[in-house]
Amino acid sequence: MSKEIPKKTLTGILQLTRNARGFLPYEGHEDVEIGKDDLAGSLNGDEVEVELTGLFPRPKGKVARVVMRAKTDFVATLKRNGHDMFALAHDPKFYRPIKIGKTEFDEGEKVLVHLDSFTGKEDPIGHVVEHIGHAGEHRTEMNAIVLDHGFRTQFPQDVVNEARSLESLHSKIIEDELKFRVDFRTVPTFTIDPENAKDFDDALSIKELDNGEYEIGVHIADVTHFVREETALEAEAQRRGTSVYLVDSTIPMLPEELSSNICSLKPNEDRLVFSAVFRMNQKAEVLETKFHKSVIHSQKRFTYESAQEVLESGKGDFAPLLALMRHLARILRTEREREGAIDFGDNEFKFELDEQGKPIKIVRKERLETMKMIEEFMLLANREVATHISKLAKEVPEKNLVFLYRIHDQPKADRIDELATFVRAIGYDFAQKKKSPSAKDIQKLLAQIEGKPEAHLIRTATLRTMAKAIYSTKNIGHFGLSFKHYTHFTSPIRRYPDMLVHRILASHLNGKPITRREYTHLEKLCIAASEAEAKAVDAERESIRYKQVEYMLDKIGQKFDAIISGVTDWGLYVEDPNTGAEGLIRVRALGDDFYNYSQKEYALIGQKHKKKYTLGDRVHVKLVGADLSARTLDFELVR
Repeated sequence: MSKEIPKKTLTGILQLTRNARGFLPYEGHEDVEIGKDDLAGSLNGDEVEVELTGLFPRPKGKVARVVMRAKTDFVATLKRNGHDMFALAHDPKFYRPIKIGKTEFDEGEKVLVHLDSFTGKEDPIGHVVEHIGHAGEHRTEMNAIVLDHGFRTQFPQDVVNEARSLESLHSKIIEDELKFRVDFRTVPTFTIDPENAKDFDDALSIKELDNGEYEIGVHIADVTHFVREETALEAEAQRRGTSVYLVDSTIPMLPEELSSNICSLKPNEDRLVFSAVFRMNQKAEVLETKFHKSVIHSQKRFTYESAQEVLESGKGDFAPLLALMRHLARILRTEREREGAIDFGDNEFKFELDEQGKPIKIVRKERLETMKMIEEFMLLANREVATHISKLAKEVPEKNLVFLYRIHDQPKADRIDELATFVRAIGYDFAQKKKSPSAKDIQKLLAQIEGKPEAHLIRTATLRTMAKAIYSTKNIGHFGLSFKHYTHFTSPIRRYPDMLVHRILASHLNGKPITRREYTHLEKLCIAASEAEAKAVDAERESIRYKQVEYMLDKIGQKFDAIISGVTDWGLYVEDPNTGAEGLIRVRALGDDFYNYSQKEYALIGQKHKKKYTLGDRVHVKLVGADLSARTLDFELVR
């Protein structure tokens, strides 16, 4: 490395540690280190301009200016210091209290604070933009998580006004549309959703044809008929990007007037839909596909459990048709598996809360066959829409047609190597001597672990190896599903990209296809939607983590059978398989020896007695601490 500083300034995304040391990527070198006194008011995730001040023994620098803030609104708890009120941000990497002007709220209240200024020379200045509630209360904590990830819990008044206006005109809108739509109201149609669902995006219809074939309709709420471009509703849906699903509630992308009422495919009411209709034979082969703007009248609202009961008993509404759809779905699923589609199983948990929102029970969700059945038909619709547009684009390349795909790249080689080392440490072989393992290799690994105690652990590790599925105008296929063409068409009530797909498909059906020239900003919308989805997933996981720790608060001193889910040089992470709650056994708490970390074996090994604690081992532990604000649990081994 040359001793001469090659560049005066660098620009990039700042990463902070919890003790406010900053790091900036520097291509071809170690990251530039920035001390706390040289941050100039920059915060974690900000885009910054950094002046290099030295290269040895490692690159060092100081922030010259903040180019763009990653965020300006922060969830915080109010704290009084003498006559002044400060807000302590929940983000552990926000390293200074925010000074607040006059406020009507008291110390200990949770608020959303807007950062007005912060240069690093003095305390950051901000003001309260929203009162969240009393710390520790269920709704307060859940809303705090949502707000901290950049989602609103309330809709702006102009958005609400538009929604209410559409709701009041709903009957007339449907009446005016009937003559322009394919009418499915007399065809047997039903919805199958979770018990607590309010927004029904999709319905299924089935009709046996005279020649022994079947007409399967996948009917999706026609949201874009109500949410038009250049409206407040459209702008808000685009800004949110997605609904957010918490432990006990949903923060919808669209106001309830639409999401739970006029767009929702409620039973015994006419509803406008966008339909993907498949003519299939008894082998579940798709013989013909058609897309229509349609109207349906769902005759039944099933829950997954009630539909499962009908399937198992063979009695009840639509029993023969449900059995037929299950038969077709099983064939579709078998075919996908043959092509290499990866099934990661179900690692989700369900919470039972009391009236105050306190968790009183956590159970692993059961994956019913009705869930798999619905999944198959949604996958089919998504695949066929993407395939249809792709074919059109190839037939008329001169039109430069545009589309939005859901893509999933194959895993990077280094991540696969890490996974292979990981599973071998637990006792499994994975794609040995292969440079680029296929989806079928991953499928084979998951089949090996089925029913084993370490199955959840390996599934989670495999998931982390995968690239993230994202939205893009450039199609590379979907590795996990083994589809050449795939999109999101089936959930426009809760996902903005589905609304875009509806508009693009409708433009083709109307003979006026949207081109890249008209939708130059589509790739930017794809990036924004992918980012919003990632934030929503993080918020959901944080709400689950919060409730898991809260559930364990009154169980300090109790003993559990756990599995080692992580090994580091500072200790063992263990997970209770019954609740998914994970905590740390600190290496110093092992006590009986000095333990060294073996990265190759994913193990802590005693220096004297050679006792080994390895990833996947089952251990008996005692809960010794729980910190709800930090979302952490501490365990000790029981020998």
